[in-house]
Amino acid sequence: MQLTPEDINAIVLSMKVALTATIIALPFGFAVAWLIVYKAFRGKVLLEVLVNLPLTLPPVVIGYLLLLLLGRNGFIGKTLQEVGIPVIFTWKAAVVASATVGFPLLVRSIRLGMESIETGLIDASRSLGAPWHDTLFSVVLPLSSRGILAGSSLMFARSIGEFGATIIVAGNIPGITQTIPLAIYDYASSPSSTAMALSLCIVSIMISVTVLLLHDAVAGKIERERGR
Repeated sequence: MQLTPEDINAIVLSMKVALTATIIALPFGFAVAWLIVYKAFRGKVLLEVLVNLPLTLPPVVIGYLLLLLLGRNGFIGKTLQEVGIPVIFTWKAAVVASATVGFPLLVRSIRLGMESIETGLIDASRSLGAPWHDTLFSVVLPLSSRGILAGSSLMFARSIGEFGATIIVAGNIPGITQTIPLAIYDYASSPSSTAMALSLCIVSIMISVTVLLLHDAVAGKIERERGR
């Protein structure tokens, strides 16, 4: 397996983007899952639709919408530009794209983890006069930890393979925004680079298989607990 310095940079950047996207999205994913599972309010169905929308939209569409939002003339992009924080065509844009595409998977796994918690435990906490934040940190958070881990691992794996949205908002700049899928895309355009493309494919498969095995192991435990 042959890996060039540019390939190593692409691998490191992919891991950096995936890890950052997962860490940033995690508190928001937990909050959304909490709302869906434990709160009743108008617009709940709309919230679920919006959360799951990235699963059905083509990644290129997501990337284009993010480009409009984060570009120089975009609502958020213009504000960030004024304070000296460029996003488009930087690794930060790749993080935003990965976080957006993987968010539904994160929320779904955390939601399953929360739904596996016995309602009697939460009711007991409330009957003892515990405020909502105490119930959150002493009951819900510890008992949904496996769902959090499963969702985080699944989102991390999805971020490693993100291509469509990333190439729109971050571009394909070697050493700056070029992740593993983008590097493979470059190699695939040249018949003489087949070996290098296969090397990166193998690395990507190894990372994804490792993460998904962890996810399946954790998700299996959650399902067994729900069946009790």
